[in-house]
Formats: sequence, structure tokens, C-alpha cells
Amino acid sequence: MAVKPLYNEQELLSRLAEGDQYAFEQLYLSYGPKIYRKILQLVKQTAIAEELLQDVFVKIWEKRKALDNRKSFKSYLYTIAKNLVVDLFRKAALDRQMLEKFIIDNTELHYPFEPVEDHGAQSNTIIQKALETLSPRRKHIYTLIKLEGKSYEEVAELLGISTSTINDHVVKATKSLKAYFDENDMILIALLASILIS
Repeated sequence: MAVKPLYNEQELLSRLAEGDQYAFEQLYLSYGPKIYRKILQLVKQTAIAEELLQDVFVKIWEKRKALDNRKSFKSYLYTIAKNLVVDLFRKAALDRQMLEKFIIDNTELHYPFEPVEDHGAQSNTIIQKALETLSPRRKHIYTLIKLEGKSYEEVAELLGISTSTINDHVVKATKSLKAYFDENDMILIALLASILIS
């Protein structure tokens, strides 16, 4: 049977602001695993993810007196984590091996997370700029398949063309988008800033 926390989150944040170590530990135990998983999904390396997680909570401790317990603590944590991941990629000058893996993992433009605050509009702009590099027909097919989640068969029937033609368009669109992101490293930084959220 799980042990019930002695305090609720607002009380923990109030106590944290006063330098209470117990409150800090309880918040770490509550949110640490979730933050770690999201960071790991981006950086792909456990050692780096663990280090960034520690950095997140070091910043929380340093800013404990300025925390506003009326606002979402979870969102604040994810914002710090997001910024640390962005800084990691920037400081590493977007190391080519890591960048290529990120592109491969994310070229399909599938987002498993909801956008944070105003970053949703930013990520949509980035996606639209990338898609505008495709021919109108290829962009339409790619959007139907990858962004709207339709099957190859559905799109083939809708447009009156074969599934092999659909596949050809998707493969070529993916290659084009990969090349676009590869040539626009700073766009990837903005993209990273938009996808780290629970």
C-alpha cells in the first residue's frame, strides 16, 4: 500500500520556498521519473538524461523562493527541461551524429506531445515552411498520410491513384524534408523547444 504524502503540492511548494529538504525530495520523487522519460526520448542517452534531470532540480532549488504555487509546477518543470535540452543541442553545435538520429526519428513530423504555451504556433510554422518545399501534390499526399493519419489505401482511393504511387510520394517527401531540416539546423532547435511536454 502506497504511503500517502504528508502534504499536498501547494504545501510542498510553500515549504520548499522556505528551504524544506523534505518538500524538495517529495517533489523530486513525484515528478523526476516523468521528466527523465521525456528528456531521454529526446537525447537518447541515459547518462545525459540523468544529468539533465539533476540540472532541472538544481534550478528548482536555486529558484525555490521565486516559485509561484498558484501556477502549474509541472509546466514549469517541463519548461526548464525543454530549455536545458535546447541548450544541450546548441552547446554541442548540434553534433552531427545526434542530429542525424533526431532527424530520422522525427522527420515524419509526428508529435507524441501537446505543444507548450505559445510554442504550438511556432512548431506549426516550422512544419509549414518545410512542407512548402514539396510540390503541391506531394505535400497533399504527405499531409494526408503523416499528419492526418490516413492509410495508403484510403488516400489511394481518395485520389484515384495506386498505393505504390502513394508510397513513392511519401518516401520522396520524407527524403526532401530530411534534407530541409539537415540544412536548417536552427530550425531543429526551435522544433526541439516545442515538443518536450507530458
